[in-house]
Amino acid sequence: MNAASDSTTHDVAASPYRLWLTAAQGFDAWLATQSDATQRWLKAQHFTGAAGTHALLPGDGGMAGAVLGVGDAHDPFAYAHAPFALPAGDWKVSHGPNGGDLDADTLAALQLGWGLGSYRFSRYRTPTRAPARLIADDTDADTAAALAACTRVRDLVNTPTEHLGPEELEAIAREIAQTHGADFDSVVGDDLLRHNFPAIHAVGRASHRAPRLIVLRWGRDSDPLLALVGKGVCFDTGGLDIKAAAGMRNMKKDMGGAAHALALAEWIMARNLPVRLLLLLPAVENAIGPNAYRPGEVIATRKGLSVEIDNTDAEGRIVLCDALTYAIEHSPKLLLDFATLTGAARVALGPDLPALFSNDDTVANDWLAAGARCRDPLWRMPLWAPYLRYLNSGIADVANGSSTTMAGCVTAALYLEKFVPAEQPWAHLDVYSWNDTDRPGRPAGGEAQALRSCFAMLKARFG
Repeated sequence: MNAASDSTTHDVAASPYRLWLTAAQGFDAWLATQSDATQRWLKAQHFTGAAGTHALLPGDGGMAGAVLGVGDAHDPFAYAHAPFALPAGDWKVSHGPNGGDLDADTLAALQLGWGLGSYRFSRYRTPTRAPARLIADDTDADTAAALAACTRVRDLVNTPTEHLGPEELEAIAREIAQTHGADFDSVVGDDLLRHNFPAIHAVGRASHRAPRLIVLRWGRDSDPLLALVGKGVCFDTGGLDIKAAAGMRNMKKDMGGAAHALALAEWIMARNLPVRLLLLLPAVENAIGPNAYRPGEVIATRKGLSVEIDNTDAEGRIVLCDALTYAIEHSPKLLLDFATLTGAARVALGPDLPALFSNDDTVANDWLAAGARCRDPLWRMPLWAPYLRYLNSGIADVANGSSTTMAGCVTAALYLEKFVPAEQPWAHLDVYSWNDTDRPGRPAGGEAQALRSCFAMLKARFG
């Protein structure tokens, strides 16, 4: 579906263009090593090696190469402007941003950033031009897996709902399971009631596309159990509390949590991380129909807590609570969930910073530290227990919506925490899964957020 895979790295090429990487602080020293003609050429363009810039270099037969200005050498997005800033063709790095050859971390950032910058979602239209291609002697397997995971999330989120409903999401997950020898199952339609997943059924019952719980199991019994849960609302109308048109426009992305969890599971299996994996994707459409769940209803949950429906547009936490309960029944060493859960997280942190909630300081701190190392950030938010009062119900154990507009992402996380025992290490990531505008390496549309840092945290914890 994407245009990244053929444009990141190649092993051989005939006469690639030469590419020099430089940073503003080292630009003068690099420039002094160049010919008088090159110095005059770059000075005439007022090129300084600033991050995110480039300059083409002339040669006797036309173009000799280019110089690329980068900032943080270990940030993949420092290189992401290259694929479409440079002319199409093959390019090989002749000089690293800190002089000489590239160290392993810089090479990995370069390759990943080039791949992310090359990405275009091409399922429905052909990109207007091919990206420039990076030639490298070898590609690190971890870097290739990271790019594949980020691309998987982007492709899934970018695909419109008519081609990615609950059944299609199940088919993709089943194919991934078969590729990696994982066990696969799904609980579909009214079988959700028979197998005690009533909350998932309640949200998805109004759609002509049957709701389901997608289940993937992989790994050795002797390895620690890692449970991943992803919100798979393949389209969200808001239900009877219908969204306005602007709010509904991009709701194909409301399965972004499932996209993250599935891509992470695929990455774990591809790199053979020594864990026993349980992946749970509650996949539904929150539709409008004669049997849609209604405001004021009280619904049952797998845990046995009753939930009064304050707002049918707060459906993500409803489908997640049954999946979380099922995961906890298996006593995982670590439980992670991913969800495009609240607009309030975007109000608090903007589109680029996912909101992290955790009942375990070690898990949270390790993930935050990995985010800093990987240049894949997230921000911890509080599970502030006094705000549970906003979820009080007069007739049920809990309400699914808050009685105030304040601290919306906190109250949503607190709702989920009611289904997680205090002794269970757990983290919840409220992701946007989307780029509103085009930026180098971040084309408008679906986006993977804190996925690379999550894998790094898991690799350090279990690897």
